[in-house]
Amino acid sequence: MIKTRASYKLIIIFICLLSSITVFSQSKKQQELEDRRQELRKEIEQINSMLFKNKSKEKSQLSAIEDLNHKINVRSNLIKVTNQQANLLTREIGVNQREITQLRDDLETLKEDYAEMIVHSYKSRSEQSRVMFLLSSNNFQQAYKRLQYIKQYTDYQKEQGETIKIKTEDLKVANTRLLKQKADKQNLIKENSIAQGQLEIERRQQRELVASIQKDLKTYSSQIKQKQQEADRIDREIENLIREAIAKSNKKAGKSSTSKSFTLTPEAKNLAASFVANKGKLPWPVDKGVVKLRYGNQPHPIVKTATIHSNGVRIATSPGTEVRSVFNGEVYAIIVQKKGNPTVLVQHGNYFTAYKNLSKVYVKKGDKVTTSQAIGQVFTNSATGDTTLSFSIFKESTTQDPSLWLYRM
Repeated sequence: MIKTRASYKLIIIFICLLSSITVFSQSKKQQELEDRRQELRKEIEQINSMLFKNKSKEKSQLSAIEDLNHKINVRSNLIKVTNQQANLLTREIGVNQREITQLRDDLETLKEDYAEMIVHSYKSRSEQSRVMFLLSSNNFQQAYKRLQYIKQYTDYQKEQGETIKIKTEDLKVANTRLLKQKADKQNLIKENSIAQGQLEIERRQQRELVASIQKDLKTYSSQIKQKQQEADRIDREIENLIREAIAKSNKKAGKSSTSKSFTLTPEAKNLAASFVANKGKLPWPVDKGVVKLRYGNQPHPIVKTATIHSNGVRIATSPGTEVRSVFNGEVYAIIVQKKGNPTVLVQHGNYFTAYKNLSKVYVKKGDKVTTSQAIGQVFTNSATGDTTLSFSIFKESTTQDPSLWLYRM
């Protein structure tokens, strides 16, 4: 009898462990989704603050469409993540409901079993019957075994009583968790309904803006092309300066000036190694901002015939925002062009970071800078109110994707 109950108990423990593993796995995924949802909500707040707050400024239609398109993409991602959370909660609620049913069944079985034991104990409660049970043994060994059995049975009764208490508490916890999950799911559904409504309004605004520029796509294509040419011109100058730095390092070391790689001093090697070791952990070049344009070739979101080539990222931020060096280094150059705002180029061994579209520059060529040190201020367009920093990373003269280097970009 005890052996059968022990087997039953092991099965219950196994089922509980399996349920715990499933719940833990789902809870971890739920937390990841919640973290992502909060990030997207924060990004929408920043978009509203940095791109849509100043309604007194007249943006170009093209710029307005780009901003709205970016906001729509982020909100669509938010709705998608919230849906994933709600679906996962539905599955968790199902698991919890099955667990509660199992707990109730287990509790009922335990109580019946316990009641049966109590009745049996009552009937054989007499100390005399226990003594007779022992004295009727054929030998000492059998008497010893019967004594052990009486002890085990008594212990098992106590254990069953404790198990009932624990199961009852587990049932209460599971019920509380279920109620919270149902409330969380309703909140997510409500939030998503509001987000869907806002998304529809933004898409309607987008369609109206796109329709307004369809008649003059050539002009807008020309504007995009002009912007691209200005960006390419700065990038070419940066690449020329980096090639010049490579040639100087090789000439100083007595090597061929035609080499495409740096000859680094021990100090510069250590700096470069430290820069690489912090890949993915570098601070953003601004305290807060929204990535409007990412790295690489991409079709223009509205003028489909135009292609945007980006050697870095474009970050929208607030007026008056200071630009920070993302790592220790030395200011290699301050680039000032006739048609454009200053760019600061910082060297980190054989790596470079470029900070473009500044209104003020706090440093000069040859200055040593440290991580997060302010090196200038982002330019704000007085006509549109836009404050945008372009940021690039180079390994020698090869561009790098900043999102792989900056923390959680």
